[in-house]
Amino acid sequence: MSPAFGAMEVEHYSKGVLLEPFVHQVGGHSCVLRFNDKTICKPLIQREHQFYETLPTEMRKFTPQYEGVVSVSFEEDEDGNLCLIAYPLSGDHDNLENLDNSDCEPKSKLLRWTNKKTMLLENDKIPKEWVRQHRKEEKMKSHKLEEEFEWLKKSEVLYYTVEKKGNVSSQFKHHNPWSMKCHQQQLQRMKENAKHRNQYKFILLENLTSRYEVPCVLDLKMGTRQHGDDASEEKKANQIRKCQQSTSAVIGVRVCGMQVYQAGTGQLMFMNKYHGRKLSVQGFKEALYQFFHNGKYLRRELFESVIKKLTELKSVLEKQESYRFYSSSLLIIYDGKERQEVAVDSDPEDLEDLSEESSDESAGAYAYKPTASTVDVRMIDFAHTTCKYYGEDSVVHEGQDTGYVFGLQNLIDIIKEIRDESSE
Repeated sequence: MSPAFGAMEVEHYSKGVLLEPFVHQVGGHSCVLRFNDKTICKPLIQREHQFYETLPTEMRKFTPQYEGVVSVSFEEDEDGNLCLIAYPLSGDHDNLENLDNSDCEPKSKLLRWTNKKTMLLENDKIPKEWVRQHRKEEKMKSHKLEEEFEWLKKSEVLYYTVEKKGNVSSQFKHHNPWSMKCHQQQLQRMKENAKHRNQYKFILLENLTSRYEVPCVLDLKMGTRQHGDDASEEKKANQIRKCQQSTSAVIGVRVCGMQVYQAGTGQLMFMNKYHGRKLSVQGFKEALYQFFHNGKYLRRELFESVIKKLTELKSVLEKQESYRFYSSSLLIIYDGKERQEVAVDSDPEDLEDLSEESSDESAGAYAYKPTASTVDVRMIDFAHTTCKYYGEDSVVHEGQDTGYVFGLQNLIDIIKEIRDESSE
């Protein structure tokens, strides 16, 4: 599939598309970047690219949609401002109409993400005083971000207050510490290699969080084995140790990252992979409970949909001959911003004064009922996936990926336990 930027936008992006950090990345070490509202991109790894181009039809509903490949360049100005720009691959300029990029703004209005500060690309129509004030504000934000980044190195579970004014989802920028950590590391790697290489291939994938106002994201590392067949002895030993010291070896799944909106306090809770590795089986169950709890009550209406999709995925994977999804993750995503409606048997006059602040769990149970909530379940990260159809692989496996299926079954059982215990 050819990458594309949208024919109408070619004039705006004659020099490429500015990439921003993807703020809903909660796990992994590879940098994920925002291409536009509906598309993200990440460094191309040949094995993962091959997976997306050859994956079985029945698995497509459980993976992000693959949307092509772009060339990404690292750029730095005289002040040390760093940014990543995506360009069409050579020869693909005649096929730029395939990808919807209509939500992007002209480059003159975009923010340049940097390792030092965020600088607005000046537009002649913007007053100079406004530009100076904006730069001053961004410099202050930069110092705060650096402090948060240092805090992240020492903290495994963080709470951030989301401003209540305006659209909640618009307040996410700068809030997710893990995404910023990965972005900083990616910039540093590309900066170190800039003298030798400045063209990288990135794959474009569907942004799974785009339809949610406040995405709650759980990243689960699946399977009892994490190292690929081509891993060095040192890497193999390291991955085996991580599995043995975590819930991976016992139940075939461990927490790799989490982002949950706490409606009661207006905070976002982040849990990183280091905390996830320390959890016991009981701790894993408590983390799952926390993921489905919004700080006020348990989102029970989500359970049946999650269980149904996990069961369907398990059935699909049981039929996949020879596939091994080593080090792959499973994402569970739902909207933390609930849409509620008045119950049929409620008197509208009785509810006029019922505000969001005064509606506790009991009042909500009486006066409101949540609308049907959408939950998404998707597999991601296939850098170490193998299959007999990959001709160059020296090791060929037979049958299903029992470690992954084992983890899925245990995940289903634990969610059922939480559901049943909460209804007692």
